[in-house]
Amino acid sequence: MKTPTQLADRKLPDQAGVGFKAEHAQDVFDAAPAVGWFEVHPENYMVAGGPRLAMLEELCARYPFSMHGVGLSLGGGEPLNKNHLADLKRLVDRFNPAMVSEHIAWSAHEGLYMADLLPTPMTKASLAQLVDAINTVQDFIGRRILIENPTSYVPLPQNSIPELEFIREAAEQSGCGLLIDVNNVYISAHNLGFDANAFIDAVPADLVGEIHLAGHERDANPVDDVLIDTHSRPVADPVWDLFDRLIARIGRRPTLIEWDNDVPGWDVLAREAALADRHLEYAVNGQLEAAS
Repeated sequence: MKTPTQLADRKLPDQAGVGFKAEHAQDVFDAAPAVGWFEVHPENYMVAGGPRLAMLEELCARYPFSMHGVGLSLGGGEPLNKNHLADLKRLVDRFNPAMVSEHIAWSAHEGLYMADLLPTPMTKASLAQLVDAINTVQDFIGRRILIENPTSYVPLPQNSIPELEFIREAAEQSGCGLLIDVNNVYISAHNLGFDANAFIDAVPADLVGEIHLAGHERDANPVDDVLIDTHSRPVADPVWDLFDRLIARIGRRPTLIEWDNDVPGWDVLAREAALADRHLEYAVNGQLEAAS
């Protein structure tokens, strides 16, 4: 068996991966499914020892994997939590993931952590703060990271920079890469009224290191006509269409199926990953209809 370091030294393969869930561990370890890679949230493994770390040891001994953070609060405009950074660095140093990524969001204020990914205002001041935060993380853990485009529900009145320009500038100024969540693009375009196709067509190919796909739901109040990024359903057809459009232009990228709520059995996730692999293959070869 290859060591964790040998596996993690490889790049993530340009195929579908799945978010790792403890309830699927037996299926994953017993059946050795044909999934290209896995993603974990490092916050779930910031412990001193025990079964969680043992599970992660086994996972990274078998598969390439990435760490996708949800708690750094990169867009909060405050100094990053030193304890959180130290915990992240310990995990990165120990397990050597193939990729590390984080959200453009804020989730903490004056020491109070809010278990949510709240929107970052898109202004010159917040851009400068975001770049500083990204640089702090990259310098501290000693590697380049990816940043994920946000999900938007209402326009923030203080926004003065278009979203794509904002995330591109953050990446170019800090030297990080982009994680494009296609579901986020679709939801934000619906909620804010911009053209999702135009956004996808303008994503800078050279900066994209990874793609995310997920399911969403419509808000219970029909008057609002708001889509919610729930990660609780299969990928919707319009999101697949945007994904096809993106990879037909930029080529294959590591693509993750996210399913974090109402998590189904392993067989459902495996089928969704297999469908993503078919889209990756057919879209690049100009045969989109065969992946439906």
